[in-house]
Amino acid sequence: MHIKQVIIEGFKSYKEQVATEAFSSKVNCVVGANGSGKSNFFHAIRFVLSDLFQNLRSEDRHALLHEGAGNQVLSAFVEIVFDNTDNRIPVDKDEVRLRRTIGLKKDEYFLDGKHITKTEVMNLLESAGFSRSNPYYVVQQGKIASLTLMKDAERLDLLKEIGGTRVYEERRRESLKIMHETGNKRKQIIEVVKYLDERLKELDEEKEDLRKYQQLDRQRKSLEYTIYDKELQDARQKLAKVEEERDKVSEKSTTMYNAVLESEEKCKVLDKDLKRLSKELQVLSKEKVAVESRRTEAIKRKTQLELDCRDLKERISRSSRVKNDAAKQLEFVKREISESTNEIEIIKPSYDALKMQENEMTKGIMEREKKLSILYQKQGRATQFSSKAARDQWLQKEIDELERVLSSNQLQEQKLQDEFDNLNAQLRDIDDFIKSRKANLSALESNINQSNDGFITSKGQRDKLQDERKLLWERENELSSEIEKLTSELVKAEKNLDHATPGDIRRGLTSVRRICDQYRIEGVFGSLIELLECDERFFTAVEVTAGNSLFHVVVDTDETATKIIRHLNASKGGRVTFIPLNKVRPPHVTCPQNDDVVPLVKKLKFQENYTKAFSQVFGRTVVCRNLDVAARVARTDGLDCITLEGDQVSKKGGMTGGFYDYRRSKLKFMNIIKQNTRVINMKKKELEEVRLQLQDIDQKITEKITEQQKIDADRAHHRSEVEQLRQDIADANKQKRSTSTALEKKEKLLSNVRTQIEQLNASVAQKQAEMGTDLVDHLNPEERVLLTRLNPEIKEMKEKLMECRSKLIEIETKKLELETNLSTNLLRRQQELVDIMSSADDEMLSAEAESNQKEMDEAKSLVDEATEELKRVSASMNNITKKLKEIKIEDDRLQKLRVDYEKRLQEEAEELEKLISNKNMLLARQEEYSKKIRDLGPLSSDAFDTYRRKGAKELHKMLHKCNEQLQQFSHVNKKALDQYVNFTEQREELQKRQAELDAGDEDGDNGDDDMDEDGPHTADTEGRVEKYIGVKVSFTGQGETQSMKQLSGGQKTVVALALIFAIQRCDPAPFYLFDEIDAALDPQYRTAVGNMIRRLADQANTQFITTTFRPELVKVADKIYGVTHHKRVSRVNVVSKDEALQFIERDQTTNADQ
Repeated sequence: MHIKQVIIEGFKSYKEQVATEAFSSKVNCVVGANGSGKSNFFHAIRFVLSDLFQNLRSEDRHALLHEGAGNQVLSAFVEIVFDNTDNRIPVDKDEVRLRRTIGLKKDEYFLDGKHITKTEVMNLLESAGFSRSNPYYVVQQGKIASLTLMKDAERLDLLKEIGGTRVYEERRRESLKIMHETGNKRKQIIEVVKYLDERLKELDEEKEDLRKYQQLDRQRKSLEYTIYDKELQDARQKLAKVEEERDKVSEKSTTMYNAVLESEEKCKVLDKDLKRLSKELQVLSKEKVAVESRRTEAIKRKTQLELDCRDLKERISRSSRVKNDAAKQLEFVKREISESTNEIEIIKPSYDALKMQENEMTKGIMEREKKLSILYQKQGRATQFSSKAARDQWLQKEIDELERVLSSNQLQEQKLQDEFDNLNAQLRDIDDFIKSRKANLSALESNINQSNDGFITSKGQRDKLQDERKLLWERENELSSEIEKLTSELVKAEKNLDHATPGDIRRGLTSVRRICDQYRIEGVFGSLIELLECDERFFTAVEVTAGNSLFHVVVDTDETATKIIRHLNASKGGRVTFIPLNKVRPPHVTCPQNDDVVPLVKKLKFQENYTKAFSQVFGRTVVCRNLDVAARVARTDGLDCITLEGDQVSKKGGMTGGFYDYRRSKLKFMNIIKQNTRVINMKKKELEEVRLQLQDIDQKITEKITEQQKIDADRAHHRSEVEQLRQDIADANKQKRSTSTALEKKEKLLSNVRTQIEQLNASVAQKQAEMGTDLVDHLNPEERVLLTRLNPEIKEMKEKLMECRSKLIEIETKKLELETNLSTNLLRRQQELVDIMSSADDEMLSAEAESNQKEMDEAKSLVDEATEELKRVSASMNNITKKLKEIKIEDDRLQKLRVDYEKRLQEEAEELEKLISNKNMLLARQEEYSKKIRDLGPLSSDAFDTYRRKGAKELHKMLHKCNEQLQQFSHVNKKALDQYVNFTEQREELQKRQAELDAGDEDGDNGDDDMDEDGPHTADTEGRVEKYIGVKVSFTGQGETQSMKQLSGGQKTVVALALIFAIQRCDPAPFYLFDEIDAALDPQYRTAVGNMIRRLADQANTQFITTTFRPELVKVADKIYGVTHHKRVSRVNVVSKDEALQFIERDQTTNADQ
């Protein structure tokens, strides 16, 4: 026997639970700094084994509890685990656990977890060889010398304890005490027997009167029995009736209670439906709000488009009216232009003829006036000039002046000609400009038409894309709703699976996933339940067969499992069982070839590389058609069998079965999780594709909108360019007309200048011809005839010229009016009307109106769809609201029914309570009469039927008469006969007991003589022996001896240890606890003590647990423990011998320095 382990918690400096590693059965050494808790460790062992810590007061208990920072320790315990393979402790176990728990108000012992008393503990320890009064196997720090310095009486008690004489003396004293008590009892028996003899003589005289009394008493008892029996029967009948009524009430209450339970179940179902419908109503309300918003937006859009369409139609109608008006006005303007042009064409020959006539007449008049002037000048030359030379000089001067004027006119002619040519060139440039602008206008109008076509095409494509986007939006909402629903079912299944999974396994699996993600551990494939698939019919069979093995985690190697387990232990993350594929050896099982039997593993679907793991769990089990087949296969083939219902038959013969709740099937939940996860992933993938398509379509729609905006911008730019071109053409036409007018003016000016030049040339020629002629003062006849003729001609021609000019002015005015009206009014108006007619706005407006009409149709369809959707949602909401009202009505009805039921149940409970009260009263009455019948005692056989037929009143009269007769015998001792019989029996019993005591007294005397002869004779010589109880010491074994007072401290320690070792040889203890016994020893003695301890441990199989600050005991120790102290909390850990020696060396060095 030895101490195997010590567990401490809350005791002194040991706040947290400290469980030492297993002690060596031989030498154990404890080292540690001063104040670390070594002595507290020994006190903890003594706290359990010795009576040192008995009868503790409150302050003593508080001193044993840990005091430090943090929460207060309210209780502490110390548990010692003994190795009891030698059965030294009388308990039939190889390991015994003795625990003592102490608190501020409690002090308890536990043996192997069972509560026992302190006395039982001390008796148990004494029977194992522990001394309660003098535990010499425990030596405290500084107390070792007390074994040799104790008083002689104490030393005698110690030697008596060792020799066993004290036990003999105690037993002898107990025997003498018992013998003394036996003698006193024998005397008392003799006196009682004498009294009984005297009393029996008196009772013998009273028996005759007693017989008469007994006869009347039997009659009384018979009457009372009959009366009581009738009352009893009546009470039983009433009780039966009460029980019947109670059964009816109970049955009715049970029915009502079942109805209440049923109503509660219905209420729960209604509450679930209420919550579900309320949730659906909330969803529909949100959907209704969304639909109403969508409908409102669609109505707004539709209204806006209707207004736009109406505006466009008005614009188109207005444009059409304007074009029609323009066409009519254009016809009218064209007619006016044609008429004006025709009239100008008609007027122009007359105008040209008159103009030519005017020019010719003006020219003729000028020629005639010039001739007339020349004739007058010639006629007056003779008087004007004195000589020919003077005349010629004057003529030359005139010729020079005319030539100068002629030169000026020629320059003016050239200038006018250049200007005329420039104007012609400008006209040609203007024509070319107008032509190019018209070509550009035509091209721009063509581009505008193409842009309109492109805009319509782009808008159609955008509308098509928007329709596609709408469908994709609907699909996206549908997928999101499906994913949300599946996710809700998935979360519910996961919660159900969590509830069906044991807590530590659930935490472990969660921790495994976290650890694998955190530390990137590969080779973890998952739990079996995650890796398998099977038909739903086999769910129950698989779950029952595997049990919690379904949650075993499959890994590739045992190294992976070890790594994860380390992390689990470090993080306290639950427990998990791993199946390493490299270590699993699946069983080889031969299954019978039978249609009624199939291996369970063949019905499972899993990856081939997991075959070992599934064979390990399911390989030994087969699925049978029924229990009969399963029992036969288990018996004949030695296989574990299971049915589809989950009933098992073990190969050892055991059968397990019964109801299995399939609703809580783990595989069902996992199947839902897998399917929903798979479907959710598919839906999410599809949703992602839909969103990508939406992004693509949104991008395309944006591109189309950008394209439309660009086309709109191009059209606006082209329209502005068209307007600019038309303005340029109008400006060019205007410029052309002004240039033509200027050209006509230049042409007229040029013609006048040329006429003047011709006249000047003629004058010059005439004057040159006159030069050199003779100077005469008269005219020749021809000249006179000409002079006479010229004046009338000139006058006539002037009159004709005036007439011609008046006609010319009239025609010119009319022509100018026509041309002005034509150029400034009609042609401009015609161009404006042509521009109006050729405007492309109608096409654009028509295209825009067509597009708006399509959009309006779409908006109308959206409004219709939204309206239908709103009607559907409203109808659904109305239906749900109606159902909610019905549910509330039904719930109110059930609540009212339940209240009524509860009220009725309460009333019935009160009624039942009354019935129970009546029942209790009747039971009490029944018990009362039964007790009275029992109190009557034994009755004669005729007492039961003698008075049965008589009535209750007659019986009471007879009983009254009998009682009056019995009063005559009131002086009789009514218990005389019983006392006579009783006293006779007592006398016989006492006489028999007296004989036994006489025999026992004789045996006791003989036993005392034997004990005195055989036992130690210490008692007689105790005073004499005490004189020789002392200690004399010789360290050499020779020469004089010394007393303890003459020894040094170290020598006293050696003597004390020698005494302890001597005691150990005389009465060996199973173990010894030494607390720094070598503190006062020299190195040689420490070495000797260490060797002694080592020798005793090896030879006598004795366990030593010592504390020390010296290396000698450490060197001989089998196991060394180090005590550390941090923040007022002690801990005990195993240390190596080198670490212990280094600590001792440092401690000695520190002490030497100090």
